[in-house]
Amino acid sequence: MNAPLTPSLPIIHLLSSGGFYGAERMLLDHCLATPGQHQVLFLDAPPELVARFRQAGVDCRGCAGLGQLLGHLRQRRTARPLINTHNFKGLLFGWVGATLLRLPLVITQHGFTPRSRKQKFYTWLSLQLCRTASVDRVVCVAESIATLCRQASVRAEKLQVIPNGLPAAAALLPHTTGRQRWLAGYVGRLSSEKGPDLFLDALISLCQQHPQLDAVMLGDGPEREALLARINAAGLQDRITLPGYQIDMNVWWRQLDALVISSRTEGTPMILLEAMQAGVPVVAFGVGGIPDVLEDRHNGLLATPADSAALARQIGTLFTEPALARDLINNAKRTQLDRYDLKALAERWSQLYIRTAREARA
Repeated sequence: MNAPLTPSLPIIHLLSSGGFYGAERMLLDHCLATPGQHQVLFLDAPPELVARFRQAGVDCRGCAGLGQLLGHLRQRRTARPLINTHNFKGLLFGWVGATLLRLPLVITQHGFTPRSRKQKFYTWLSLQLCRTASVDRVVCVAESIATLCRQASVRAEKLQVIPNGLPAAAALLPHTTGRQRWLAGYVGRLSSEKGPDLFLDALISLCQQHPQLDAVMLGDGPEREALLARINAAGLQDRITLPGYQIDMNVWWRQLDALVISSRTEGTPMILLEAMQAGVPVVAFGVGGIPDVLEDRHNGLLATPADSAALARQIGTLFTEPALARDLINNAKRTQLDRYDLKALAERWSQLYIRTAREARA
């Protein structure tokens, strides 16, 4: 009964983005895995990001402002597209379009970073808009985000938690063996919410204690120069390196002995799931949706949020207990496959889209 609606259901995703990070990776995989006529409208995006989606076969285009978006939605109005938004600007523009044109609206909440006054306002307004009648569904990628929505009085029947997932792994090259060095890695934007400073708090002391330990920080962002200055001041510029943003992580998964997630806030990080699938053990602060995924000393190691000393101790545990590392790797692979497989999660998304579109047409 559901099959005839799904392939023909037009779904318009709205996203403002500065690069290919976790939400963008999730959206690309989502469009490729979930039935429907997906189209991505980038409200702001670098050309290389748009090209990456196009090369993968996703219908996408830039959209310069609210007026152009409304014109596009009016052209497709007779097809009754469903709008799915993915960040604050997408939510705001999507809410206006759905309200004016009476289109079904799904909000995907990837997480909040309310550290500045502006971000706190965006968080507050996002939650208020989710309460309105124009919003049909609010999908949270972690239970912690759904809790914030409930606290803001978003109706329970609107809310659904669907975590991020990964497609089946391509054949990965084996982990590099025979190395004398041990490598801890940070992967993410070099900005405050991701905690690169907290990563350095832990790794500088560990590198000073253990001569065979190195670290790499993969990513770019506004804190890069400050991080480099700290590394140089500690005399560790040859052992803690910043190679920049990486398009392909496969070469790094072969080299890393641990992924360290030092974020101050998170949803369900895609990089966490990628490390689990690739067989790289994870040490992380227990923030956001991470404790939903990791159980301490079962499939990962958790530290008290923002406690760099505790993070350093957990990294040290992994560094000195190779048998534990092997157990964590095996259990993490099973967890990812059993609970965060994209094929199963895409089916949940498909049913949500079908249900939302049918209710809007009723």
